Amino acid sequence: MKIAHLCLSCFYIDGYSYQENELVRQHVKDGHDVVVIASTEVYDQNRTLNYTQPGEYKGTDGARVIRLPYRRALPRAVMKKLRMHPGVDALLEREAPDVILFHGLCGWELLALKRYKARHPNARIFADSHEDFNNSARSFVSRQVLHRSYYKPILRCAQDSLEKVLCISMETIGFVRDFYGVPETKIEFFPLGGQILDDGEYAALRAAGRTKHGVAANQVLFVQSGKIDRAKKLIETLQAFAKTPDQRFRFLIAGHLHESLSSEIEILIKTDKRVKFIGWQSPEQLRELLCAADVYVQPGSQSATMQTSLCARCAVILDDVPSHHPYMNGNGWLLNAENRLDQVFAAIAVAPDTLQRMSQRSSEVAAKLLDYRVMAKRLTAPHP
Repeated sequence: MKIAHLCLSCFYIDGYSYQENELVRQHVKDGHDVVVIASTEVYDQNRTLNYTQPGEYKGTDGARVIRLPYRRALPRAVMKKLRMHPGVDALLEREAPDVILFHGLCGWELLALKRYKARHPNARIFADSHEDFNNSARSFVSRQVLHRSYYKPILRCAQDSLEKVLCISMETIGFVRDFYGVPETKIEFFPLGGQILDDGEYAALRAAGRTKHGVAANQVLFVQSGKIDRAKKLIETLQAFAKTPDQRFRFLIAGHLHESLSSEIEILIKTDKRVKFIGWQSPEQLRELLCAADVYVQPGSQSATMQTSLCARCAVILDDVPSHHPYMNGNGWLLNAENRLDQVFAAIAVAPDTLQRMSQRSSEVAAKLLDYRVMAKRLTAPHP
């Protein structure tokens, strides 16, 4: 089957493990003919947004990648918001995909899908959405001009061509339904997923990770990760962690510390020998680290690493927001006014054996919701 992943309303970055990469990689593994049609947005060596050259090449996920420039009708600062690219219609005709997944719900080229569907009525076209009120339409100009007056009319025009709008979270479902006006019948929950490990793979990675980081069998390893700014609440986490001076506890911080926080966090780390900052981790290193961990901590803004941690069988400590509720089934704690982070650390110190049962529950949640092998087949399965 010919599958096209269109990353013209989001970035596509070789060598990463974002949803776009994982689905492309799985479709290639499943034997499909896969092409990625992407913008020139990438990350540079400092992991900041940058731009590469247009062109075609074999990507690290195993698919052909065709990168398109922005149209030149207006300055690039404007065009990258309008998300208009030359030659999309002709490229789709040349590639003739049976299935298209348009990553991101905001962009001019949704109209190219409408035209393609008119010419190829048997083609199956999906769009996914990561948008919600936490990351989109936050300012007046963004909300009223860009989203309401530009993106929304484009989507409304193209939505009859879409089989489903695949939403990564409960907040995204609400945004797509209430703000964009997409009918409930077209919306489907399609979370950020992960790689499900068998027992042998998990045990090997866990042993290797705990040996690498010097974690003893009787110790409890907590991990927090990501691009850490104030919204991640790492400072609050470390302050709460310090209130439970259990010497069986270890806390590793992986990722990148925002400059505005680094000095304050460094002081907290120096005052607690149980805590260590280990820097940015590759996807493989992060997976090993999470398998080594007992508890993944995410008290602040959301990150796809949470789903990866469930696949790595971690118990989880999460902020009590709607998007986290589908992932909770006796496998951790939701933080709110009645369930504070310092109380959770204290409870684990009293009964650390509960983490083994929670680990099994996380494994079950991941197998049910997050297996990219299953999610990739969702796009290629016969019509219901």
